[in-house]
Amino acid sequence: MSALYDRIREVVRAIPPGRVATYGQIARLAGIGGHARQVGYALHSLPEGSDVPWHRVINARGEISLKGEPPWEHHQQHLLEEEGVRFDVRRRVSLRRFGWRPEARAPHESR
Repeated sequence: MSALYDRIREVVRAIPPGRVATYGQIARLAGIGGHARQVGYALHSLPEGSDVPWHRVINARGEISLKGEPPWEHHQQHLLEEEGVRFDVRRRVSLRRFGWRPEARAPHESR
């Protein structure tokens, strides 16, 4: 599982500030298409203080999936807004406007 989680984390590290990616998109780029939940598990297992920008991963509806407990419930949204990502009145992000579209292959893929 460690190698898989390392691939997922490598892809997430490639998401630039001000952009978001979906769990499913990360799964595809990590070579495990159809296993978006594995992305969630990998991000949930990050140690505190990790340099992986977990907050840039949202669901396919443009929503934050994990609902934290106060005072953390809006932490992910706050981090994204600090990077310039905007939410609408339903607390959704426009994937068309803020979605990450990597032009290169995923970091783990050979060329």
